[in-house]
Amino acid sequence: MKFLDKYIKLIDWYIIRKYLGTFVFTMAIFTLISVVFDISEKLDDFLKSRATFSQVVFEYYAGFIPFYLNFLNPLINFISVIFFTAKMADQTEIVPILTSGASFNRFLRPYFVAATVIFIFNIGFNLFVIPETNRLMINFENTYTKIKDTSRNNVHLQLDSNTYIYMESFDNLRNSGYKFSLEKFDKKDLKEKLMADRISWDSVSHKWKIENYTIRYVDGLKEKMENGTVKDTTLDMKPIDFDIRDNIYSAMNFWELNEKIEKEKIRGSGVMVNLELEKYKRWTYPFSTYVLTLIGVALSSRKVRGGVGLPLGLGILLSFVYILFIQFANVFALKGGLPPIIAVLIPNMLFGALGVYLAIKAPK
Repeated sequence: MKFLDKYIKLIDWYIIRKYLGTFVFTMAIFTLISVVFDISEKLDDFLKSRATFSQVVFEYYAGFIPFYLNFLNPLINFISVIFFTAKMADQTEIVPILTSGASFNRFLRPYFVAATVIFIFNIGFNLFVIPETNRLMINFENTYTKIKDTSRNNVHLQLDSNTYIYMESFDNLRNSGYKFSLEKFDKKDLKEKLMADRISWDSVSHKWKIENYTIRYVDGLKEKMENGTVKDTTLDMKPIDFDIRDNIYSAMNFWELNEKIEKEKIRGSGVMVNLELEKYKRWTYPFSTYVLTLIGVALSSRKVRGGVGLPLGLGILLSFVYILFIQFANVFALKGGLPPIIAVLIPNMLFGALGVYLAIKAPK
């Protein structure tokens, strides 16, 4: 407490409470609005589906609300900062602080303390909570509201440096593949080839069941054949590796995503950019809390004629521009060859520079 009393004064606590209180209130308003609009749009789908009321609430909306609040967090944060700061300026609360000898940088301290609280919660949710709630929402959507073809055709996959598989098709609903083949090499020499009519995932034993199979063993000029009806085997793949659902990577937790990236380095199935983009977004986008806080304070700390309307309108516009920059950067990473790490840094770098410029020009 002595440490806090030394660096955080009474006026700092006042600003921190204003910041966090306005942020929570704005988040509640956005939650209510987004849920109402979503219900009006999807009510027919809910009624036509066989989902129960508890499934809609505790599966779909338990995922929907965190996902969209996380997506709109820059907008919510920006509006919160501009609203209460512009209101303080309109009530002539900021002028006495700055004229008392406090520098503008000192005035920013409580804002960044509050922003740090939001940042910690944001990055924790991004890494550990949002993927789990996304999993609930995506599973619900693909079961009840976005029912579509669950088959993936002509599947090629490299399991490691020496093992390759092929399936004519894989049914994600049944976790079964058809016309399966597996080849193992020693450098360039084929050592083993397995062919089976069907392969299915056993969720209890976490093994693959191979049906009506033939295995050909090759040792130089010697060959050996083995036939069978059913065989359990362990392979370095899971049904999720063949999932064709939308946003599947956003439903992977921190460890699953890292594991998928390591496997993709070997397999090279063409989804590395998607995986890296998802990973870097979770780490870098929470920093928008600091960037938009700086811009928000610089824009709204000056008392202007008309009250909070002008700063709030400008803040909403800049928030949407920021979100638009994020989406453009993602598209350039996925389609234009822009490195994912650069794509996720561009919005914060550009708006960070804008924030520093506005802070320099802000009234002192």
